[in-house]
Amino acid sequence: MTAMLSPSSQLVVAAPLRLEASALRRGASGLRVVRTGAGPARARRAAEALRRDTAAALLVAGVCGALDPSLEPGDVLVASELRDPSGPVRALDHDALYEALASLGLRVRVGAIVGSDHVVRGVERMRLFETGARAVDMESPWLAAGAGERPFGVVRVVVDGPEYELLRPAALSRGLRALRTLSAVAPGLQRWAARVAPDAPASAPAPSVWHAAL
Repeated sequence: MTAMLSPSSQLVVAAPLRLEASALRRGASGLRVVRTGAGPARARRAAEALRRDTAAALLVAGVCGALDPSLEPGDVLVASELRDPSGPVRALDHDALYEALASLGLRVRVGAIVGSDHVVRGVERMRLFETGARAVDMESPWLAAGAGERPFGVVRVVVDGPEYELLRPAALSRGLRALRTLSAVAPGLQRWAARVAPDAPASAPAPSVWHAAL
């Protein structure tokens, strides 16, 4: 008989920003979340620590900017592929994660996410969308290196887009909506981990809490 696995040894969730990490923790009791810091440089450093983490599965979760005009603030995007500015980084097996989140009644979409070292606006959004990517963030492609061979996924909630630029007056309300959705996503992350890493050894201890240099 397989021993029950504690959440801390089954899944670790990497959230770049403090607000993202707090939203995820509010959404699911026992969810183990580490704050990794914003931007590619901090994501690279965090990936080194994540590689040494004993959790059986890794997820990246947070907010993103939409490139696809059909995506709206509050939509949930499950990554099918990660790209950095030089090209594809990693293709992701996204079906189980999509199903776990869609079962919660959330508006879930699937698509490629491209990484950037700056906030993308205006014409640059259009150009990136023309490459086939549906959203952009500043960490996921670089955090992917921390997964190794473990089950890995990326979930991002849309906070802005072509019709909803960050500097417009309604940006605050859209941000709060995205964080509420991120909290709603959290139970689905645990469901995904239970499905993709059901036989991880229950005796594997969770490491001490660590924080990336911010």
